[in-house]
Amino acid sequence: MPTRITVIGAGPGGYTAAFEAAKAGAEVTLVESTWLGGTCLNCGCIPTKTLKASAEALENIRRAAEFGLSSAGDATVDMPAVVARKRKVTETLASGLEKSCAKLKVALARGRGRVVSASLVKVTRQDGSVLDIAGDRVIIATGSSTLNLPSLPIDHTHILTSDDALEITHVPARLLVVGGGVVGTELAFIFRAFGSQVTVVEGQTRLLPVPSVDEDMSRLLLREMKKKGIGVELCRTVNSTTVENGVVRAHLGPSPFLPPESIPASAKQEAILEADAVFVTVGRVPNTEGLGLAEAGIATDRRGYIEADEYLETNVPGIYAIGDILGPARIMLAHMAVAEAHVAAANCLGARRCISYDVVPSGIFSSPEVADVGLTEAQAKAAGMEVAVAQFQFRELGKAQAMGELPGVFKLVADKATGKLLGAHIAGAHATDLIAEAALALQMGATVKDLAGTIHAHPTLAEGIFEAAHLI
Repeated sequence: MPTRITVIGAGPGGYTAAFEAAKAGAEVTLVESTWLGGTCLNCGCIPTKTLKASAEALENIRRAAEFGLSSAGDATVDMPAVVARKRKVTETLASGLEKSCAKLKVALARGRGRVVSASLVKVTRQDGSVLDIAGDRVIIATGSSTLNLPSLPIDHTHILTSDDALEITHVPARLLVVGGGVVGTELAFIFRAFGSQVTVVEGQTRLLPVPSVDEDMSRLLLREMKKKGIGVELCRTVNSTTVENGVVRAHLGPSPFLPPESIPASAKQEAILEADAVFVTVGRVPNTEGLGLAEAGIATDRRGYIEADEYLETNVPGIYAIGDILGPARIMLAHMAVAEAHVAAANCLGARRCISYDVVPSGIFSSPEVADVGLTEAQAKAAGMEVAVAQFQFRELGKAQAMGELPGVFKLVADKATGKLLGAHIAGAHATDLIAEAALALQMGATVKDLAGTIHAHPTLAEGIFEAAHLI
């Protein structure tokens, strides 16, 4: 009799786990309460990149004269058409997932799953009826959702979540983006291209205050934001908001998350910013409501994220967890969830595979893009390593000049004694694609000599890695 596996949540982690288990011969049921594809497909990765494609197309039209082209009139954005295209893209991909379920004989249960044990999941359908799914193993992949802050009460009209931002059918004249992390920076550049006057408020001392992002990349992005006319308020937070006559008044104060001595005098002063819309892009919370974790005895951390071991198994034998539901103690990225899915599916079928978080690339679709893998210079030094660092500018590449994509830098971090690559950080056009070479190099334990000794096609942007490697 085949192993019966119930997967709760059909995001990238959940559907990958379901498909992999089914390919291996398991009898799989995939439980989903809303959309196939989860946050990534419906209100995250794919929708934002679809909007970014529209923003880039608009900017390219505006730059036509630079390339010896002429165009009649000013290019403008048609937001209802942009949103319609975004929906079509997500619907096409979601349809593909449904076809994969049918092809692989994965049973799709529509409703909200509740874990009773490794052998029973109860699914409450929209009509209130309950479906009992018996099985042998459970994989929880319910993900996370946007965080609501008391100082920024979401009304979905003037104060919006990042999910709402992807459905907005007009361009706010004045836009305030709260949070200068990954989502906030992406949306800031997109809506600036669409025509909004944008201001970003970030409570930390830099944009993209993520440990994996090298500080040099943050400085470059700040410079490019200012060039595009995006206002940036660092070391500040929004303490309260009021909405009157369609205008949001945001009261800013110094960040409570920083030591006073690290806050510049300008940021210590209170200020009021007016905006026609506010995008709140700060933080995520686990999707655990109604999941029955406490009743099933599944351990969580103080923030409600599920705890799991190196095999992705929870404290309850036979119940596994993957993706965002594991929280920031792991890595909350769609491709990480996919990697975890492969491991969890294999372990449900008797393997004892461990998950590794050593080589995980990340891509940020700002303008220019930012991508990284491995250690930053600061992380390597903090670990006591003596490092060699090289930077090579995008503007020195023939391909970048031909494309008119000059802002950007390649930065490699290597062990000074052995030359072994420790980390790679890229800001510039197509950085999120270029990082794959560095990720493979790290995975294979390559040195910068290996990179420098690899012939790169000319003229390409990938030559930047080659050139940077020659500088170490």
